[in-house]
Amino acid sequence: MIAALMGHFGLRLTLYNRLNSLGWPRAWIKRIEVALLAETFVTPAVILWNHGPRIWHATTTAATTVMMPPLVTAYGLICLGLGAVFGILWLAWRPFIGLQQVSVQRHTTSLDVAELAECSLPLTRKCRVAQRIPGNQIFDLSVEQIELPVVGLPKDLTGYRIAHLSDIHLTGQVDPAYAATVVEQTMRWRPDLIALTGDIVDKSIGLSWLDGIFSQANAMDGCYFILGNHDTRVSDPDDVRSAMVSAGWHDLGGRCVDAHARNSTVMLVGNESPWFARPDDDAMTGGHHDFRVCLSHSPDQFDWCRHHGIELMLAGHTHGGQGRLPLAGPILSPSRHGSRWASGDFRRAPTTLHVSRGLGGVHLLRWRCPPELSLLTLRPG
Repeated sequence: MIAALMGHFGLRLTLYNRLNSLGWPRAWIKRIEVALLAETFVTPAVILWNHGPRIWHATTTAATTVMMPPLVTAYGLICLGLGAVFGILWLAWRPFIGLQQVSVQRHTTSLDVAELAECSLPLTRKCRVAQRIPGNQIFDLSVEQIELPVVGLPKDLTGYRIAHLSDIHLTGQVDPAYAATVVEQTMRWRPDLIALTGDIVDKSIGLSWLDGIFSQANAMDGCYFILGNHDTRVSDPDDVRSAMVSAGWHDLGGRCVDAHARNSTVMLVGNESPWFARPDDDAMTGGHHDFRVCLSHSPDQFDWCRHHGIELMLAGHTHGGQGRLPLAGPILSPSRHGSRWASGDFRRAPTTLHVSRGLGGVHLLRWRCPPELSLLTLRPG
C-alpha cells in the first residue's frame, strides 16, 4: 500500500515536470497544474473515504477471504507498475550515478549578495519573509569557475572563457541591484564572450531596469542573449529584446550568427523552442565553421543540438530543481526528461551540455541549490 501510494505521487510529479516543459499558453498550464494538484490528493482521499475500513481489514488480517475492492486493486497495480518503471529511470539518472556526466574541475566561491549590495534586496513583504527562512539560499550567489572539456574544440579556442548567465527573473520582488552585482562579478572575470540563456523579465517593471543592469557588460567577442518562457509574461516580449539590444547586447533568438573567436570561425546559435523560434535546417547547414555553440533556454533541445552537430550547448530553465535532497538530488524540474539534466555538465556525442541552476526565480526559495554564475573555461575533451 505504501509503495502504491508512492507510485501515485511519483506519477503526478512526472506529469508536473513534463507539463512545464511544453510551449502551451501559461494560462492553460496553470489551470492544468491546479487540477493536477487537486486530483493528487482527492483520489487517495476518495478511495479511503469509500473503502478505508475494507482496505485496512484486508491489509491487517491473515484471512484469505478478505479481498481488496477490484477498482482499488487495479489502480494500486497501475501505480506499482508505472511507479516502478519511472522510479528505476529516476534512480538511474541521480547525480551520484554520473550517467552521461562530464567530469570537470570546479572552483566555487560563495558570495552573500545581500551583504554586498548597498541596499536592501527584498522589495516586497513576501521576499523579506522568504529571505528569513532558515537554509534559504536565494541571495547566496555561487560563482563557479569551471574547466569544461569539450570534444571537438579547436586548438585556438583552448582556454576560451565564456560567462554563462541564465534565469535572471526580474519579477519586481528583488531589487535590480542583485542582478547588477552578478554582472559586476562577471566583468571581474574578463570573459571572452557572455551568454544569457533566457527568462530575463517576468514583470513589465523589469523592462526599465535592463539598461542599468546589463549596459555595464562587455566582452571582446560580444554579449549574446535569448529569451525563455517567462519572457512571454510581459505584454510584448519584443520589448525585452529591444531593451537588451539598447543595452548593448546581441539578440540571438531563432538566429545563427557567424563570429570570429581568436583564429576560429564560430557559429553562434539561438534556440528558444518551444516558446519562440529556433533556426531552420537551412540556416544550420550554411558555410564552414570550426566550432558551434548553441544558447538554448531549455536542456530539452539537447537532441536537436546533437542532430545538428553542435559541439557546445548552454542552457538553463530547470533551476537545478530549486531544491536538492541529500544524495538523491533534484526532484522538481520543468523538463520532458524530468530531473535528468536539472543542472551540471553532460555529454552525448557530439554535444557537450552545460546547464546552469540560474540566478533568480519566481519561487523565492532555494534549498541546497544556490543561484549559479557559470564561468566556463573551455579545454579540449
